[in-house]
Amino acid sequence: MDVSCASGRQPLRMAHVGSKRKVHGRRGRNARVTTKATSVAPGSDIKTAARKRVPMDKAHLFDAKYVPFGSSKSPSSESYDLDQVIYRTAEGKLLDVEHDMEALSIYGPKYWKALFDERVGKTSWPYGSGVWSKKEWVLPKIADDDIVSMFEGNSNLFWAERFGKEVLGMKDLWVKQCGNSHTGSFKDLGMTVLVSQVNRLRKNNLSNIAAVGCASTGDTSAALSAYCAAAGIPAVVFLPADKISLAQLVQPIANGALVLSIDTDFDGCMRLIRDVTSEMPIYLANSMNSLRLEGQKTAAVEICQQFDWQVPDWVIIPGGNLGNIYAFYKGFKMCYDLGLIDRLPRMVCAQARNANPLYLAYEQGWDNFEPMQAKKTFASAIQIGDPVSKDRAIVAIEETNGIVVDASEEELMDAAARADLTGMFNCPHTGVALAALIKLREKGVIGQNDRTVVVSTAHGLKFTQSKVAYHSKEVEGLGCKYANPPVSVSENIGSVMDVLKQRFNI
Repeated sequence: MDVSCASGRQPLRMAHVGSKRKVHGRRGRNARVTTKATSVAPGSDIKTAARKRVPMDKAHLFDAKYVPFGSSKSPSSESYDLDQVIYRTAEGKLLDVEHDMEALSIYGPKYWKALFDERVGKTSWPYGSGVWSKKEWVLPKIADDDIVSMFEGNSNLFWAERFGKEVLGMKDLWVKQCGNSHTGSFKDLGMTVLVSQVNRLRKNNLSNIAAVGCASTGDTSAALSAYCAAAGIPAVVFLPADKISLAQLVQPIANGALVLSIDTDFDGCMRLIRDVTSEMPIYLANSMNSLRLEGQKTAAVEICQQFDWQVPDWVIIPGGNLGNIYAFYKGFKMCYDLGLIDRLPRMVCAQARNANPLYLAYEQGWDNFEPMQAKKTFASAIQIGDPVSKDRAIVAIEETNGIVVDASEEELMDAAARADLTGMFNCPHTGVALAALIKLREKGVIGQNDRTVVVSTAHGLKFTQSKVAYHSKEVEGLGCKYANPPVSVSENIGSVMDVLKQRFNI
């Protein structure tokens, strides 16, 4: 499949199944990386050192703005400054953040690769963050002093060697562990950007924002609360009562947020927060706000970077409110448009069957997207029946010749448990993505030699209740095939040795 670029550059080539070609980025201008980390003097700190840093020669040219989503295909004169508090177009449609790609292309792909590689994992403020190491591609105009960061990102790209070989017959399977982050989920990547912009608006008296609010299935509220606490900004979260894990609930409480437990589901909380933010000076932090996607897209750039700027064949992402799959697409597409990679991966959106409106629309050829009443699922963070970013997700799937797959409760829990037996500790949402991978391998859609990345969106420690229930075989209707309950043994050597002999055949 070819996708033409608006710039008139060579057609965008999709990943070929089984392809292992070395990627050579387009030649750019031979700009050299001249940035240098400023040493921290005694009695100083990393922010003070950052103020002394000499900026890139052309950095003042970099800019970004809000535009109507989809305006790259249907040009629009409507645009907004990022300092404006706005979430929708004049017609009530989604917005997108558009970067000045012509200005960014002044520096060629070799420059960007070298710059990002030089910054990664350092303590130089704010570039030690996996998000802010790509600052010019995220919020180019924000001052370093206004950034609220916990050095998020730079998450492990885990080689799932045993699971790949023993379960799937694959040798090139990887899990991008975005849950290995400050609050235990990928939401940190977007929240650092959103809260940084709010911090800028408040510090510079550009808005009368009193607090930041969100509706959440758990992970968004944890990220928002932590970053607001770090910046000293009040936070309020709307949570569906009795529908999130205790670990998720306690995070915003511990960080001092105002927690409203509401007798509804996520979609009901979302409707309420929209109404509240339209009437009060509370800034909306849900993924309707396109700023968060700017941070989340850096995970895609990071994957390319971790593969030495080669592109995986497949990327599988759990989907609920559906902003994340578009964010990954946007990151890969930006790398392509600026010449850092020469193709896009094929993308898979994995949904829980109890909350699968995108899958149902995909199966009908996108003829009709119908919101649904989401049913209870162990993958509670994607228990969403009326996703805000459905149009964004459809673009990501169509532009990458992608696929949508769903998984039953038994499939997702068994997939997570089977992968745990090879050293992982997966959240149920990662289980959804792993179950989708298993299905696609069984059908031969994903080949045994295809380099495949499964995106793990949260840490398994946030969902221990579901694991306890699974391994205790207390889940009604589930066989719990890989349950591993503890064995009760009498306090004598003979009983212990009998169990050991039976288990290990000795």
